Amino acid sequence: MSHPLPAPVRVTARLDAPLSRWLWLVKWILVIPHVVVLFFLWIAFTVVGVIAFFAILFTERYPRALFDFNLGVLRWSWRVTYYAYGALATDRYPPFSLGEEPDYPARLDIVYPERLSRGLVLVKWWLLAIPHYIVVGFFVGSWGYGWWNGGLVTVLAIIAAVILLFTEKYPRDLFDLITGLNRWVLRVAAYVTLMTDVYPPFRLDMGGPDPDPELP
Repeated sequence: MSHPLPAPVRVTARLDAPLSRWLWLVKWILVIPHVVVLFFLWIAFTVVGVIAFFAILFTERYPRALFDFNLGVLRWSWRVTYYAYGALATDRYPPFSLGEEPDYPARLDIVYPERLSRGLVLVKWWLLAIPHYIVVGFFVGSWGYGWWNGGLVTVLAIIAAVILLFTEKYPRDLFDLITGLNRWVLRVAAYVTLMTDVYPPFRLDMGGPDPDPELP
C-alpha cells in the first residue's frame, strides 16, 4: 500500500502558560528591534528570491545556501509573529536568529526540494496563487516585518489577549484557530517564494501540532 508524500511545509506551535495579562499591551514596542532587522532581512530575502528564480529556471534547483537563508528569514518572522500580534501566544522573547531554534514554542520547517519545475516557477507566484492571495489577504490584512497587520489573525489574537486580561487564560479554541490561519499563510508563503512546488491545500488545519505526522 502506497503512502502519500509528506507535506513540504510544517508549522508547529505551543501555547505557553502562564502568560502575562499585561505584557501584550507593550509588545509593539518590544518587537521594534526585530522589525528593524527584519526590514533589511526581507530586502535580502527578495534579492535571494530573484536569484533563486533564475537558478531554478536554468538548473531546476534552488541553491541550498539561498534556500537555507530564506527559510531562516521565514522562521525568524514566524517567531516574531507568534510573540507579537499574529498570535500573542508566548511571552518568550524571540531570538535574533536565522536558525531552527528547536526550543522556541513556534517552529517552521520546509523540506528542501531536490528538483523544482522550470514551468511552475514562471507562473506559481503571480497566477496559480491568486485564489490563495484572496483568502490570505482576508487573514492577514497586509504583510508586516514579523507579524500580520489589520486582518482576521490580528483581530483574533487581540480578542484572545483581552480574554487573557480578564480571565488569566488564553482560550484554547482561539489558539487552535489562530495557529491554523497562520499555518495556511506560511504554506502559501513557501509556495509563492518558490521553496516548494506542492500547491498549498485549501484547508484550515487548526491546532498547535502540525497535522502531517510524516515529518520529523
